[in-house]
Amino acid sequence: MKNSALKVIAGLLLANNVAAVEPDWKDYTSVLSAVKQGEKHGTPLALVDYAALKKNGLVDKVYQQISAFPVESLSGRDETLAFYINTYNILALKTVVDHWPVESIKDVGSIFSPVWGKEAGMIGGKSVSLDDVENNLIRPMGEPRIHLAIVCASVSCPDLRNEPYTAAKLNNQLDEQANAFLRNDKKGLYIAKDEVVVSKIFKWFKQDFDKVGGVESFIRRYRTDLPVSYPFDADIDYDWSINAVSK
Repeated sequence: MKNSALKVIAGLLLANNVAAVEPDWKDYTSVLSAVKQGEKHGTPLALVDYAALKKNGLVDKVYQQISAFPVESLSGRDETLAFYINTYNILALKTVVDHWPVESIKDVGSIFSPVWGKEAGMIGGKSVSLDDVENNLIRPMGEPRIHLAIVCASVSCPDLRNEPYTAAKLNNQLDEQANAFLRNDKKGLYIAKDEVVVSKIFKWFKQDFDKVGGVESFIRRYRTDLPVSYPFDADIDYDWSINAVSK
């Protein structure tokens, strides 16, 4: 019942024809401006100073803003999609900050109660988990590039951008995310002796990429240099370690 209600909300938002209204992302921009490029376990990535964010309270301030935002004022696909990508990333940040220090976001949950299904916050007057936002609000919009934009606070996830997603720039932002991830040979894609090895993201969400021609077709849009005859294997080890700066 809960999942159906969330899907109905997403559908109503997409059908809404009122003038576009997006949140003021100023404080979230401040959070993202502190994300720095670095390396962890040999993987280049965007690193987050969770200790500083816990101290300054900025993530909670941003969460309060999106929690209070009237989601019914969103208009059209791009406004809605940008809002919920930002929402997922903010809730993931909040989950880690609220439980800091942790070695992995998965430590917030357990085998019997994974973090993804735990309440992450209130959005549009409803309690949501990270699973709710991803699977019931974002994925039904049919945009596979979101898997290279939502960030579950882990080393092998796509990187956080230094700016929020917005309707006006969304298509370019998602293309940039795809390009960057597929050029990271530690977590996105590397060319082996006789195959192309890619992130397990492309295995876990294969059905989403199948809707746009399949994983290989999607990847070759961004990597035209790949050997034509090489098969694809979605088998890069996934590092769930927290994407935090080292002290």
